[in-house]
Amino acid sequence: MNNDQQLHFNIVYSCTDVQMRGREQFVPEHTLSWLITGEIEFHTNYGTLRAPAGSIGFVKRNELVKALKIPSPQGHPCQSISIQLEQPTLQRYSSEHNRKARTPYQGAAILQVSDKFIRGYFDSLLPYFDSQQQMTKALFRLKTDEAIELLLQYDPTLEDLLFDFSEPHKIDLEAYMNQHFKFNVSLKQFAKLTGRSLATFKRDFQKIFGTAPQRWLLTKRLQEAHFLIAERRQKPSDAYVEAGFENLSHFSFSFKQFFGYNPSSISHRYAK
Repeated sequence: MNNDQQLHFNIVYSCTDVQMRGREQFVPEHTLSWLITGEIEFHTNYGTLRAPAGSIGFVKRNELVKALKIPSPQGHPCQSISIQLEQPTLQRYSSEHNRKARTPYQGAAILQVSDKFIRGYFDSLLPYFDSQQQMTKALFRLKTDEAIELLLQYDPTLEDLLFDFSEPHKIDLEAYMNQHFKFNVSLKQFAKLTGRSLATFKRDFQKIFGTAPQRWLLTKRLQEAHFLIAERRQKPSDAYVEAGFENLSHFSFSFKQFFGYNPSSISHRYAK
């Protein structure tokens, strides 16, 4: 198999036997994951984290993360199970159990979790992906509530994160975009993360940068890709993803149009 995914509501099993990058770079909901085999590299604005086989991790919502899935050298695929804790589910849980955020959450965006009960929880999910039996809606609700309760038991301060239902507030747009332009997400998501409507985001962007966001993003990503190829000696096939492009052919066309020469010509120059 190259890549396989199975879904039981918001519980996802993923398996790949080739190295590949995750499709999404925006994490819209709090996500708890167990890496069964293989490794995953998480690239964030705070640095790179490498999760080995057996790791359990938690990523808070509204984060930008690039994930590289790596099968093990022994030939084991990269397998994981993840559960998304959506806002309506957490709001229901908050109401039913009288759990509320007390103070602003100050912890890390990505947590490494070491807990035998949460590991046991993931073990209990495996049979649903080993068989054709579909999880019922009632059982899914129970398993989701169990995940929330186990997280709160593991770290009570997560109450301030899980039950904070406020949206991102308006922040410094210039600083944020200069720090996060390499993440390939939509303008709508950038607007949300900077605490703006899409229309306000575009208006503020034009005022600050003097150009439209799509044009600015393309220029910044092309300049970053050029730097990675010329200075870091990366291959164009690696640099285009790291710089924030989604498609290699679109990157190569845009690069030639912007700089007047192909990205491969830089690599050939250093290869001589």
